[in-house]
Amino acid sequence: MTKPLASRIALVTGGSRGIGYAAAIALAREGAHVVATARTPGGLEELDDAIRAVGGTATLVPLELRDTDGIARLAGALNERYGKLDILLGNAALGASNSPLDHFQPKEWDEVLAVNVTANWHLIRHMHALLLRSDAGRVVFMTSGAASNPRAYRGLYSTTKGALEAMARTYANETVSTPIKVNLHAPGPTRTRMRAAVAPGEDPMTLPTAEAVAETIVPMCRPDFQETGKIYDYRAGRLNSFRAPG
Repeated sequence: MTKPLASRIALVTGGSRGIGYAAAIALAREGAHVVATARTPGGLEELDDAIRAVGGTATLVPLELRDTDGIARLAGALNERYGKLDILLGNAALGASNSPLDHFQPKEWDEVLAVNVTANWHLIRHMHALLLRSDAGRVVFMTSGAASNPRAYRGLYSTTKGALEAMARTYANETVSTPIKVNLHAPGPTRTRMRAAVAPGEDPMTLPTAEAVAETIVPMCRPDFQETGKIYDYRAGRLNSFRAPG
């Protein structure tokens, strides 16, 4: 039986742990060849083993997303090897520290914006031509309720997710007449290392696992998924539960 994502190329950023790790495995299980990026080679090697265990294949790319030249080189390599990109999952992000807005250090502010926002713009910039060569390019960016419900002391993270949502919706509007579909996925609090760092007093066992969240990302990457410019809210538990574009 042919797998739903057979012969499709999926680029997953932040694939060494958390939701990105789980989503990469889930995509590979459905037949996609996963190109996974992360800063930590060790985590990527573990991912490769996990993908092989489910019968999938992967290409590992150690990449710091602030290396914008590196993103350009990756696009060139994908073009040379595959001539297209079918799926882009923009998952990598920094959680940022808990701090009043006037207490953030410029270095941290610039770093988190660079990873959470600017790197995703560079991904759009360099991967767009490859996505157009797919018969059904699918783009999913991971967002957060913090974008529309900013809380005290989480201003940097909220700012980046708000900017990411605006950028993704703009991209969706710019590609509406193409086969590319661009959407956002809001997983809510999830049992990941990033969540533990920003909410240390929270019981992780009360949160959904990254694997459970990943299972709802995969359908958004399939060729038959036709929604664009919308947000899937994991906590609603339904694929048709979106916030309408504003």
